[in-house]
Amino acid sequence: MEYSITAKEFQQFRTLIYDESGISLSDQKTSLLASRLSKRLRDLNLGTFSEYYATVMEDQTREEFTRLLDLISTNKTAFFREPKHFDFLRERILPELNTTKQIRIWSSACSTGEEPYTIAMTLYEGVQNPERWDFKILASDLSTRVLAKAAAGTYDEDRFREVPPDIVQRYFLRGRGDQTGFFKVKPHLASAITFRRLNLMDDRFPIKNPLDLIFCRNVMIYFDRPTQQTLVNKFHHYLRPGGYLFIGHSESLQWVTHPFKSLAPTIYQKER
Repeated sequence: MEYSITAKEFQQFRTLIYDESGISLSDQKTSLLASRLSKRLRDLNLGTFSEYYATVMEDQTREEFTRLLDLISTNKTAFFREPKHFDFLRERILPELNTTKQIRIWSSACSTGEEPYTIAMTLYEGVQNPERWDFKILASDLSTRVLAKAAAGTYDEDRFREVPPDIVQRYFLRGRGDQTGFFKVKPHLASAITFRRLNLMDDRFPIKNPLDLIFCRNVMIYFDRPTQQTLVNKFHHYLRPGGYLFIGHSESLQWVTHPFKSLAPTIYQKER
């Protein structure tokens, strides 16, 4: 069965999604939204998008709304994506923290986990005697679907085409038997990371201690400028003086009012 979405129905979903997640859907996304939600309508044996909207709004557990966001979220990622950020982490940030040997990082849109695992690998590779360091990485996402995959830490071997073989060997276990062709993250790397569902639109985040670094890459392109501005200023609050914010290569804070100092394209620092 083919479903068509009316202008009124699209506006209802657009408003709901924007209010709850900050994702701004343009009119050009009408067909995309209809396509991604149609399978859910079929699964629930619903006839119209209005019926599905009512289902979402009436679900007091909010499980259906979470499923809706999972369906419309874009989760493109890769190991060591945008490598200059990891070079900066290794070459500049880690030496600054060599005295305390403690680092706190938030991967705020971690998708299927490649980013936080890359951060952890960079930490282990970037210091001498990593066992003497206190590494803690919070990895969060809006989508429970991708968080489950991230926490499992199992990836198809195709995901490692751009990763040096010695790195793969040090931090991943090669699958055997019915797991042939897959790699699973080793426990010592996984232990540095805590996965948690967080909504970047929340007023406050469950972060008690100041962070050294926040990754928020290739997420704000889906937000309008007021939402970007609000989020960036919230990030500023959770960073320690001198802490860093990394954004995506396709993003800029040029048109956003914020208190950060720009160090390089996509790299910002909170004033000390």
